[in-house]
Amino acid sequence: MTSIPSSIVDFLQQPYHLTEEQIGFYDKNRYIKLKEVFNDETLQFYNTIISEQVAKMNTVTTALENRTTYGKAFLQLFNLWRENDAIKELIFSKRLAKIASDLMQTKGARLYHDQALFKEAGGGITPWHADQYYWPLETDKTITAWMPLQATPLDLGPLEFSAGSHQIIEGRDMAISDESEVAIEKKLKVTDFKHVIEPFDAGEISFHSGWVFHRAGANTTNRMRKVMTIIYMDRDMKLKKPDNENQVADWETWCPGAEPGKEINSPINPVLYSSN
Repeated sequence: MTSIPSSIVDFLQQPYHLTEEQIGFYDKNRYIKLKEVFNDETLQFYNTIISEQVAKMNTVTTALENRTTYGKAFLQLFNLWRENDAIKELIFSKRLAKIASDLMQTKGARLYHDQALFKEAGGGITPWHADQYYWPLETDKTITAWMPLQATPLDLGPLEFSAGSHQIIEGRDMAISDESEVAIEKKLKVTDFKHVIEPFDAGEISFHSGWVFHRAGANTTNRMRKVMTIIYMDRDMKLKKPDNENQVADWETWCPGAEPGKEINSPINPVLYSSN
């Protein structure tokens, strides 16, 4: 195991203080970008560690041009925390989990799962979608930390948001696909929701809710866009009866043993932060 510098261990426990204005912004728009969540030491350390783990776990060998739109969007690896103790330190960070809990306005944050999303050089778009289509969760008290492991200019394909679009019902029943890109974009064009396309500074990360619509552009550079994500849910989240096959698969994979109508408390869904 790679040893983690004590300075990084300490840093990941230090609180990141949100203002009332920031919490209000998130509540209205269901996304927020926060600067300097990571310092340079932490960012560089995890860029290396997560890149190595992704290379170790990745099994995709199909040429980029021969993949589906989803396959071209990113290399996707799950629950790295179960494979690497140094990455577990990041995923279990109270610094991040408290931000998630504060933005959701819950008494705590529980882990749903983590995933690395590495968009290769020449990788395609990530179509418009809402994450919670995939999740068998009873409420919308969910949030994803999207954490670039490097500064992410527009040509690397940063995350884009339709601010406040969690209010839209149409499109919630669509998986990530060419069809979701066309249909959701068409719907969003006739609304007043702002389409936010911005670069990410080094150390800047975003948080977005499960029902806000988002996408990412193509990676038109010759280098990898490296992103780690953590999906959190309300500490007291209950499992719901799945609405689609994807939710059935998520139930079996990410909430093993959980029962509909009951609190999700499996061994791989620990509480990462509690206010009491």
